Amino acid sequence: MKAIRLSFIHMLLFVRRDMMLLAACLTPFLAGIFFRFAVPFLEKILINWIGTREVLAPYYGLIDLFYCVLTPVMFCFIAAMIILEEHDDHIESYLCITTLGRNGYLISRIVIPAAAAYIITTILLPVFSLTNLSITEFILLPATGTLQAIITALLIVTLSTNKLEGMAVTKISTITILGALIPYFIPGKIQYALSFLPSFWSGKAMQSQKPAYLPISILLALIWIYPLLKKFSKKIS
Repeated sequence: MKAIRLSFIHMLLFVRRDMMLLAACLTPFLAGIFFRFAVPFLEKILINWIGTREVLAPYYGLIDLFYCVLTPVMFCFIAAMIILEEHDDHIESYLCITTLGRNGYLISRIVIPAAAAYIITTILLPVFSLTNLSITEFILLPATGTLQAIITALLIVTLSTNKLEGMAVTKISTITILGALIPYFIPGKIQYALSFLPSFWSGKAMQSQKPAYLPISILLALIWIYPLLKKFSKKIS
């Protein structure tokens, strides 16, 4: 446990030296303020301009969902960039043969940042949410966002060999998050063609206001994570 703690502290020191990664840590707070105050204000302007009863309000649930993904994705993106930096310098191979071990390395680089993101999201979501979420949703929505972020991070570190490739893969991997849009914009049974994406079921839960879809998202995310985690373990061995 001491080795894991020291490894995580080392990662935090790395973040402090990189302004881009440090700025990413502030994104959840800035985005939360924007979603909570700017979006309703923009809604009023659009209603007066277009002359309809609502414009953005039907998508408030979707905005809350993306906020639940934002913090974990930012934290896990930071972790992925550090992992790639350490891979470039062959540091992770050294760390894995110390008392930290491969499992300790995974915990300090993936599990702890994801857990921290989950806790922060559950704290900030009641403050910045645009919809009246149930207690179940306050617990499960951040969980789906956290698992989605782990998927994104694992895709980045398994498909990239350096930070430059990691930035490119980041853009591609975020496509998996866009499954949340499908239930809102594609009607009928054809939408289930993308039901293999965990984010699809999260979007389905918010669009239909049925939290029962959220456990499906969590289960599917775990199915995605398992092979990615095995591939990542082999990469750092």
